[in-house]
Amino acid sequence: MRATFMYGAGDVRVENAPDPAIQQPTDAIVRIVRSCVCGSDLHPYHSLPASEQGTPMGHEFLGVVEELGSQVSGLKRGDLVVSPFAYSDNTCDFCREGLHTSCLNGGFWARGDVGGAQAEAIRVPQAQGTLVRLPVGEDSALLPSLLTLADVYGTGHHAARQARVNARTTVAVIGDGAVGLMAVLSARRLGAERIILMGRHDERTKLGIDFGATDVVPERGAEGIDKVRELTRGQGVHAVLEAVGYLDAYETAAGIVRPGGVISRVGVPQYEDAPVGFGSLFGPNITLTGGPAPVRAYIDELLPGVLDGTVEPGRVFDRAVGLERVPDGYRAMDDRTALKVLIQP
Repeated sequence: MRATFMYGAGDVRVENAPDPAIQQPTDAIVRIVRSCVCGSDLHPYHSLPASEQGTPMGHEFLGVVEELGSQVSGLKRGDLVVSPFAYSDNTCDFCREGLHTSCLNGGFWARGDVGGAQAEAIRVPQAQGTLVRLPVGEDSALLPSLLTLADVYGTGHHAARQARVNARTTVAVIGDGAVGLMAVLSARRLGAERIILMGRHDERTKLGIDFGATDVVPERGAEGIDKVRELTRGQGVHAVLEAVGYLDAYETAAGIVRPGGVISRVGVPQYEDAPVGFGSLFGPNITLTGGPAPVRAYIDELLPGVLDGTVEPGRVFDRAVGLERVPDGYRAMDDRTALKVLIQP
């Protein structure tokens, strides 16, 4: 089969790879119908050390079940399924608590002997707990929106949920990438009436307004903090949904959250240390939360709105490429000429 590998910063290649095969009775083999490039894929694209052995890429996919291990039930060959970006058994203590990213028998795509999703096919460990059957065919116009359930929509929802967003919450979203826009959509879905989107790319912030943003702040740093404070009578916002992952975004979050508020981080942190002491979080009773979204816990809740068209999260995909052109997709996202790239093998 063909699959995507990264050999170092900026070095993405599509190459021949062994076809996946059942290794455990809990496995499935899935033919990938749609996958995509994630904003988090750009972190290794910028910094991965050069290596003679490529790293498989991709963690979001829809696909058709081709083979099933002997212990997998509830699925059959030919089912169209969506997979979260982490696989899990859906039965361990952590999964039952809705924390599938900490599953005792789980893990992440493109690690160890588990391949990546920017490929023609993939082996799915813990298939029964991981895969969710979809009631549509592989030619459905809903596929882009359904694909967002694998990561970005669930991650935006996680950010808003962890921040306890409701109708009385004033929200600021830092970042106008796909996750930030999904955080806007999710905050609106949970009832927020005031949503400030901090972003500076016109096409993205226009989509953010469509998704529910009431204000756009393009300024950054101290100027951006002052602007949000101005919009909130100097008080700051109840909830900050930080969807970037860089230290300056975290510092902005700390600068705009009101006393008693919540900072919810879902941008993968690209730093080790951040201020959490008396003057930043402790004194004003700020809650710091977030983390990798257990999107498997949210799919059943979010799926109906996608199926009935109430929400259209697939609008974040603004470019589609075939598998052989995945390197072009990385370049487009890195150049910010594409928001999120859909892959159609």
